[in-house]
Amino acid sequence: MYGLAIHGGAGTLPRGDLTDEREALYRAGLAAALHAGFSVLEGGGSSLDAVTRSVVLLEDNPLFNAGHGAVFAADGGNELDASIMEGTTRMAGAVCGVTHVRNPVELARAVMEHSEYVMLCGGGAEEFALTRGFELVPRGYFHTAERWQQLERLRRGAASGSPFTISHVGTVGAVALDARGRLAAATSTGGMTGKRFSRVGDSPVIGAGTYADDRACAVSATGHGEAFIRAAAAHEICARVRLGARTLDEAVREVVFEELPPLGGEGGVIAIDPHGRIAMQFNSEGMFRASRSAGGAAEIGIYRDG
Repeated sequence: MYGLAIHGGAGTLPRGDLTDEREALYRAGLAAALHAGFSVLEGGGSSLDAVTRSVVLLEDNPLFNAGHGAVFAADGGNELDASIMEGTTRMAGAVCGVTHVRNPVELARAVMEHSEYVMLCGGGAEEFALTRGFELVPRGYFHTAERWQQLERLRRGAASGSPFTISHVGTVGAVALDARGRLAAATSTGGMTGKRFSRVGDSPVIGAGTYADDRACAVSATGHGEAFIRAAAAHEICARVRLGARTLDEAVREVVFEELPPLGGEGGVIAIDPHGRIAMQFNSEGMFRASRSAGGAAEIGIYRDG
């Protein structure tokens, strides 16, 4: 048994704002990332390779708030975060605040596999990247017109004192179980539009946005990061499975619908357990998501009804 689930972010997704053409692009992007990761599993590859491959494709897709499509911080720059974890030894790696790394999830994996640390930040993370042979990209690589317009709308709203809302949709992630029973999870994001003071959300925080434990499950989260950090959401789900005798679906539902909302935690999670059971739940209007299990067909959804 093996399986893979991915997400492309959760948040406010009014149906009227998503044209048929735009929706088709999102679904195609999810399908491509799912196929890439699942092909690794079909070929006998590891769950770690599968989640890395899926997230890299999502980072390269400007539709999603990670890598090339990362949102802009208040100063007009991009600050990217990512993490990865495997469930057998519970080794993990993370980076935050990087500005010149094309695929932050690959650097997070390098931190896990080639350093004694778990998390590296900013310039130090990029210095480490150079020691591992990463080619840094110019800041302009991350610039997309749509993300810049989002920042401009936020600035105009703040300047006028009028209410404004910027969707948190876009953070990407993947969870997988391979044929050898190994679990892995990865998450990558550009953070929050207009963020200040080098704010870091849950995506690179092990136990908040990402967690994997072969004894329980693998989890990747997306949403309002501060609440997910305070709830230690990813680890909380794993703990409820391992120690609380909850099924995966029960644990995910309890955290997403009971623990997070009182903390202001809008968003969702994807998770997979050692039996290949997949849970994908969100308390927001929508969540870009896709999954596939061995012997089954791909399933892709945006809203609750698909």
